[in-house]
Amino acid sequence: MNVEDIHVEKELRIVFMGTPDFAVPVLEGLIENYNVKGIVTQPDRKVGRKGTLSPTPIKEVALKHRILVIQPEKIKEAEEEIYAWKPDLIVTCAYGQILPVTLLQLPRLGCINVHASLLPKLRGGAPIHGAIIKGHRKTGMTIMYMSKAMDAGDIISQREVEITEEDTASTLHDKLSIVGRDLLLETLPSIIEGTNPRTKQDTSEVTYAFNIKREDERIDFSKTKREIYNQVRGLNSWPGAYCVLDGKIVKVWEVLISTNYFPEKFDGQITGFYKEGLGVKVSNGEIILKEIQPEGKGKMKAVDFINGYHQKEELLGKVID
Repeated sequence: MNVEDIHVEKELRIVFMGTPDFAVPVLEGLIENYNVKGIVTQPDRKVGRKGTLSPTPIKEVALKHRILVIQPEKIKEAEEEIYAWKPDLIVTCAYGQILPVTLLQLPRLGCINVHASLLPKLRGGAPIHGAIIKGHRKTGMTIMYMSKAMDAGDIISQREVEITEEDTASTLHDKLSIVGRDLLLETLPSIIEGTNPRTKQDTSEVTYAFNIKREDERIDFSKTKREIYNQVRGLNSWPGAYCVLDGKIVKVWEVLISTNYFPEKFDGQITGFYKEGLGVKVSNGEIILKEIQPEGKGKMKAVDFINGYHQKEELLGKVID
């Protein structure tokens, strides 16, 4: 790349749209290599028990680099401001709102999205959670052109990432965010030059991973141990899987798959105490709750919960639902 090429890239006017931690490495990579004219992110929200108003991670990056940032409740409210930036390219990553057609048609180089799956698989707002919960052995990142339909645009580039048995949504999130940054930076020169590939998605291969709902978090002990194992990993470290014991919510952060089988017990019934944690009957055997968080308390090893229970022998035979 010669000096003239660098000058052209620095003059390119990019608008970035994103919100959570996942998008931070992508934005930082853009800022380091290109001219990010403006940033759009979601409004500040109240977090924590005290309801403290907190900026999004992307807003914090914008402020650090002194880049103009806007936070419309609805993207349509900010169209005039975005028009005024005269973007050559709009890049989105986990922004959280659907762009109107008028914005999709605005930049001369188009609108591209950095999506955390190997499209057309796992379209939607929770592809990282979904990949683990659904038991996928691999996922990846896709750079794609945006279209009116959700995550349905033409694919520009992709990169695979293995999902290990130990991966949680948290560890996979961190790996994918770095891969997404690197893939975007490798792909952008071809987009700028107009030489990038453009492949339509195979609609017969489409699957979805919609945003996690409260009912998706509750463990159903009539499922298999593998399904529950994947659910717990796929919801760690946010929002967390849970069950109910003695009428109180218990978050479940880590489970182990057991080889034991208890055909005479009910699904959800506590089967035993182990050095690793608390055994629970499921449809095809047993899982062991290793790390939990009882309602109103911090995370703890399940063995500590057992030892601290007022009469731990009473736990045996109880049913968790």
